[in-house]
Amino acid sequence: METKNSEALFQWRSEVVTNGVGVFNPSTAVSAKGAIIINADGEELIDFGGGIGVLNSGHCPEPVVKAIQEQSAKLIHTCFNVATYDVYMKLAEELIDLFPHGEKTKVMLTCTGAEAVENAIKIARQATKRSGIICFTDAFHGRTMMAMSLTAKPAYKYNCGPFAPEIYRFRYPNHYRYGRGLTHEDFEKREIQLLRESLMTTCDPHNIAAIIVEPVLGEGGFVPMPKGYMHELRKICDEFGIMLILDEVQSGFGRTGKWGAYQHYDVTPDLSTWAKSLGGGMPIGCVIGKAEVMDAVSPGTIGGTYPGNPVCAAAALANIKYMREIDINALGEKVGRICRERFTALHEKCPEIGEIRGLGAMIAFPLVKDGDPWKPDAALCHDLMMACAKRGLILLSAGTHKNVIRVLSPLVITEEQLHRGLDIIEEELLKLTGRA
Repeated sequence: METKNSEALFQWRSEVVTNGVGVFNPSTAVSAKGAIIINADGEELIDFGGGIGVLNSGHCPEPVVKAIQEQSAKLIHTCFNVATYDVYMKLAEELIDLFPHGEKTKVMLTCTGAEAVENAIKIARQATKRSGIICFTDAFHGRTMMAMSLTAKPAYKYNCGPFAPEIYRFRYPNHYRYGRGLTHEDFEKREIQLLRESLMTTCDPHNIAAIIVEPVLGEGGFVPMPKGYMHELRKICDEFGIMLILDEVQSGFGRTGKWGAYQHYDVTPDLSTWAKSLGGGMPIGCVIGKAEVMDAVSPGTIGGTYPGNPVCAAAALANIKYMREIDINALGEKVGRICRERFTALHEKCPEIGEIRGLGAMIAFPLVKDGDPWKPDAALCHDLMMACAKRGLILLSAGTHKNVIRVLSPLVITEEQLHRGLDIIEEELLKLTGRA
């Protein structure tokens, strides 16, 4: 078959792939290394998307590639429920070491983040013998039925109902949107008061199995949860026997400058969900939880055919070792610091930027009209992404209104590549707003 260029690839895609599989960025890929993708036209692209947060350790890290090659020559699949193999437990031990949940922790592996969320909800319900689930506005937890029901954005759910019942959605504490005129401290106090009021007026807390929340909103726009609010969630869960589930699918493995975003909060969840950058590009996720919670589940009610696949588990093991060697958390802090400094300076030139927000290298800015958080400028965000794409920068949007520019570059990106990408964002945004 002849090699196809980018235009031909998209034409081919339109002929054989359903339109329901969206196009988030008009780029193609033939090969990649580190933070650089080579597209179907032989051009270099700087990757600020990272496969939507999957590639914190970069494209094709050599230890991961080697582990995939070696494991696939020995054992590709048996189904862990049918024939047990050691790489599953080795990875579980590594994850327990990174993310201890109390005195004793256990793990189940999954294929994806959405699958991890589905199983975490089942575990919480079996452990508590309750059915209700509390989630939050602007949340994204996946596209499977329970995960989609927990996801806030209607655009991800058109004509997909009926959705899972016994779900109660509370307001995520977003100071930029809801806290005008309030200090962060006063806003946090008010939102905690609203949380308590909502808990008593919208549901019976004694029938709630779990509260599930992202410590930093992912698709919702990279909004970190206030620390006091997170502590209040932990307090409420302890008070009413509710499981606290933290969804770290996008925020884990160095993205915020720590292995997990929850480690910024001095809070231990009962259950947590992980995926994306765990596998170095391979499809793998997990649920981690307190042993007594994980063991409350009836055998056979969680799992599946492929979770904990030997090749994916071996890749994840090699990836964790590699991330330790390169100090992925220090890289997350460095990339985040550079981006924040550059975006803060750009903000002074460009009032269309509402604020600079995030945690570590999970950093973003919303584009708005008239400096008003209630006037999201999705058109400007789209135009900026397209302009950057023409100059060889892969960039992704986020937010309920698609008006947030986010950075998810591999954390191994060089300073020269990072600054070149940030230069493109700045130059194109100033052009689009007439300030070049």
